[in-house]
Amino acid sequence: MDDQASVAELKRKVQSFCEARNWDQFHNAKDLAIGILTEACELLEHFRFRSGKELSKLVANPSTRENIEDELADVLFFVLRFAQRFGIDLDEALIKKLEKNELRYPVGKARGSNQKYTDL
Repeated sequence: MDDQASVAELKRKVQSFCEARNWDQFHNAKDLAIGILTEACELLEHFRFRSGKELSKLVANPSTRENIEDELADVLFFVLRFAQRFGIDLDEALIKKLEKNELRYPVGKARGSNQKYTDL
């Protein structure tokens, strides 16, 4: 279903959800950024100290997969809410960032490498 919803639609859904609950007062830039980090850490908890073999099983297990999906959705919620509240066009921001990374990580140097661009 990812191809059935636009980022703008998702932002409107998040906005509507939050406005119905009068949450604008709690959603300043700092608190939304904290929310992104908090939810990302909750996602990370599922993977911490796990081997590659364990990770494959974890994601394949319907119960743990649902928990992972919930945490990933929470991260997305806060990203969308931040962008919605502060007028950030996520499509435009991503394209700009990819263009920057295209220069930082040229295919000839970065292909198959996990090094940071400063080390290539």
